[in-house]
Amino acid sequence: MTETDQTLDIDIVVPCHDEQDTLAAHVRRLHAFCRSSLPGSWRITIADNASTDDTPRIADDLAAMLDGVHAVHLPLKGRGRALKAVWGASPARVLVYLDEDLSTDLAALEPLVAPLLSGHSDLAIGTRLAGSSRVVRGGKREFISRSYNLLLRSTMGVSFSDAQCGFKAITREAAEHLLPLCEDDAWFFDTELLVLAEHAGLRVHEVPVDWVDDVDSSVDITSTATEDLRGMWRVSRGLATGRIPIAPVYRAIGRQPFSTPHVGILEQVLRFGAIGVVSTIAFALLYALFRPAIGAQTADFVALLVTAVGNTALNRRFTFGMRGRAGAGRHQVQGLVVFGIAWAITAGSLVVLHATAPGASHGAEIAVLTAANLLATLVRFVLFKAWVFRTRRRPELVTPGTAAAAPVTVVADPATASRPAPRA
Repeated sequence: MTETDQTLDIDIVVPCHDEQDTLAAHVRRLHAFCRSSLPGSWRITIADNASTDDTPRIADDLAAMLDGVHAVHLPLKGRGRALKAVWGASPARVLVYLDEDLSTDLAALEPLVAPLLSGHSDLAIGTRLAGSSRVVRGGKREFISRSYNLLLRSTMGVSFSDAQCGFKAITREAAEHLLPLCEDDAWFFDTELLVLAEHAGLRVHEVPVDWVDDVDSSVDITSTATEDLRGMWRVSRGLATGRIPIAPVYRAIGRQPFSTPHVGILEQVLRFGAIGVVSTIAFALLYALFRPAIGAQTADFVALLVTAVGNTALNRRFTFGMRGRAGAGRHQVQGLVVFGIAWAITAGSLVVLHATAPGASHGAEIAVLTAANLLATLVRFVLFKAWVFRTRRRPELVTPGTAAAAPVTVVADPATASRPAPRA
């Protein structure tokens, strides 16, 4: 059954660029599979993005010959750009994309779209990293894939297993909310879409797939990996600063119950370390400025107090993802307690220095205090994570004779404090 039906259920988009040698055979294979195995109404959209060979003509010929096949020609290259354009204009209930090489076994197509058609999930992805997946590819690509997905889970607070498998689907409703937030036009688009979806409380369904590597793939692994790392930094920064507005997405279509995924521990360490370096430099400059006028101990106290207030504010927003005024005063008070501990460490280092080397120069004082401040920064991180900015949970309410309910995480961002009613 094709798109001639009044309502189009599934739009399968095949992005392609310079695929004249394989496009006809692969689209015919996909078309035959859809006709024999795919329920509901469907169409196949060939998204030619800036091909320079015979791909555009072949796409048009396929659209003319095969019922339910369309061809779209885009002037600029980029998988993300092609998907945003075609998905954004499609009337289908479920939007799919497949890699042109059909590396993924098409038997997984119906399990991919079924939970979206039923309303159970918002996105669905094929995963090559499930225990039951059967994958044929070289050790280098296997290592890169697993490393990349491990990095995503450890730094971005997500749980999906395979970000870059070219076998994904999304509901039109979810696409309408997420596509305007996705900035990448190339290979990182997949990852960005999934990260934003999970942080917005959408449900991502995973389907183990059988997958055979395309040995003729033209993807430049080095440049793609570089762009992916840049994209991860951009999205992490956007989520931490609130520049990417995911709270409205959750209020509109997010699932219940939900608590915003926290920043991964590795990314927290990296962000805290970067802020710590900035704070340490600022401390050294302030100490050098104040030391001649007010003495070593007082200069140490003032410099550390100023940098501690700034450090707490920066870590509150960027490291632990807390925005808004709610709890800010309490966090600063607790931060000052942490400052007192840090000051004791640095002041103690001065006492030890002056006791062991009474004539120590200002340069020696700065060196010792810088080292002590680095230690104090480590202590500050532990106290921030375990005490100041720890995740707080509401107490469980247990009725006698009933099992305890799962604890509900209190989200620090007040933008997500208002919860919608669960969707049917």
